[in-house]
This record gives sequence, C-alpha cells and structure tokens, in this order.
Amino acid sequence: MMIAVPYENGQVFQHFGHTEQFKLYEVQNQEIAGETIVSAAGSGHGALAGFLKNAGAQVLICGGIGGGAKNALAAQNIQVFGGVCGDADQAVKDYLAGTLCYNPDVMCSHHHGEHGESGHTCGEHGCGSHSCGHGEG
Repeated sequence: MMIAVPYENGQVFQHFGHTEQFKLYEVQNQEIAGETIVSAAGSGHGALAGFLKNAGAQVLICGGIGGGAKNALAAQNIQVFGGVCGDADQAVKDYLAGTLCYNPDVMCSHHHGEHGESGHTCGEHGCGSHSCGHGEG
C-alpha cells in the first residue's frame, strides 16, 4: 500500500491544493517499508488527484481539503483522512495502528487570491483542540 501526506518541514501541510511536495510511504505488513519525498509543484488543485494516483497512492492523510478535491480523489479510489495536523511520520504510524485522529467532515471552503493566504491555514480550525473519541462517548 502507498500512503501520501502533503508535506512541509516534517509536518502535515495544511492546504492540500497548495501542496508543493508529498511524502510517500510504502507500507508492507502494516509497517513503513520505504519513504520518498516527491515534488508536486505546479500541479494545482485539479491535477493533484491524478498526480497521486500515478504515484500509486491509495490513502491520503491531509489537513484542509475542499469538496472538489475530495471528489476527485474518490474518483481515483484514494481514501482521504482529512483534518490531520502535526508530524507527518507520526500521522502515518497512527493510521497504521488504527489510532489516527482525523475529521471525516473537514472542508476548506476558503478561496484565496493568487498569493492571498492572509494568515489563514486551512485545516487549522480546532486542530489539536478536539478530542478523538474512537468510540468514546
């Protein structure tokens, strides 16, 4: 299995559509067997799903992601685990252990100008401040 994570400085990059690089994790027997960082610069929102499919990704662990991107990834049969922040390697380890805290309803609907991040980081809303119950009540 191949897991992709939008990657910047060891962390899960929080704005999927502006991802410049992904860290790809090759998984065998529920363990990380290999890691590669690949550049996605210039791909943009629409092309990233195809880029990840061509890279062999079956799972995407990410921060903020819009509905269009989620649909494009679903069309490529790539499972999305959004709303994740923090250390990328730890996120993959948590996923493999079945303990990844993610938000299935994460949605980034903020449309920025060409360079207009204006201090906003998609996926940041409540990151780390919500509890991940895993069945608790």
